[in-house]
Amino acid sequence: MEMIAPYTTLRLGGPAREFAEAATAEELVSLVAEADRNGVPTLVLGGGSNVVVADEGFDGLVIRVVTRGVSVSRDGEQVVVTAEAGEDWDALVVRAVGEGWSGIECLSGVPGLVGSTPIQNVGAYGQEVSQTIRCVRAYDRLTRHVVDLEARQCGFSYRDSVFKRDPARYVVLAVTYALEVSELSGPVAYAELAARLQTEIGGRMPLAAARETVLELRRGKGMVLDPADPDSRSAGSFFTNPLLPAEQAAELAVRAPGHPRWEMPGDLVKVPAAWLIEQAGYPKGYERGPVRISTKHTLALTNPDGSGTTDDLLALAREVRDGVREKFGVTLVNEPVLVCCSLGE
Repeated sequence: MEMIAPYTTLRLGGPAREFAEAATAEELVSLVAEADRNGVPTLVLGGGSNVVVADEGFDGLVIRVVTRGVSVSRDGEQVVVTAEAGEDWDALVVRAVGEGWSGIECLSGVPGLVGSTPIQNVGAYGQEVSQTIRCVRAYDRLTRHVVDLEARQCGFSYRDSVFKRDPARYVVLAVTYALEVSELSGPVAYAELAARLQTEIGGRMPLAAARETVLELRRGKGMVLDPADPDSRSAGSFFTNPLLPAEQAAELAVRAPGHPRWEMPGDLVKVPAAWLIEQAGYPKGYERGPVRISTKHTLALTNPDGSGTTDDLLALAREVRDGVREKFGVTLVNEPVLVCCSLGE
């Protein structure tokens, strides 16, 4: 049996009953379709950067996506880039910056593959892939057809999409991005990045400067994969920033007057999960056995020396979640996909 752990950034996860690699979109569709016909559970695995797999492993077929290919065409002032799901995401960002394609430079250093980006609506430092995605090609396991979903059909919202909400239905095959032909970044929308770049919100900077600054910020938080940095042995941010309706936001304001917050559309209030975690008594470096909160970034739960288990990690996540809920009445939600395991209630 193939162990799943080596294919995840957390280095966690037990054995797969069956394991296969798909080198083309056709192979990927064929493997999934055959498994569906035979009633075999499937786990489609990309870069393993946003997944937590149970210690017991996966009792079914794990398909590792290794498809390759990037095609480029021009559409007026935009360049249209279609990348196969198995392409390395940061390699695509490197190419975009080098070629003068603007729109994804602030997503530099995000680990994983292209196919995962629409699922999570990957975002960082004021950019989200939904801002540039034109189309997602996917295998629809319900209709058993390959479909091309326009951006409006993908149901994008904060760290969410139709692909994430219905994970058993779609298998992402390729993603098409529409990028601006420009040597300048998109308008800088994140205060920390703007300050480091010494520009205003809405300012535009050379693509290379934006990329290097984002990488610098991410490295400082242990969010760039580096074998020499034990804090990078994580699944990225483990919890999303809560979006609170007005009534719950008012309750939190009573419990924590003056807490950081951002007004969002729909009368929602976004609250930084990192602040909630720290104020609930879980600082950077907080340990529970062999796992810990990153020493650089409160939102990342890490398996620093590789000796932890998934059960260890989930126990720490539950402790943090429950501590925040008890102190603030806010329930944090995990961002990584949990496979054959859960945080429970």
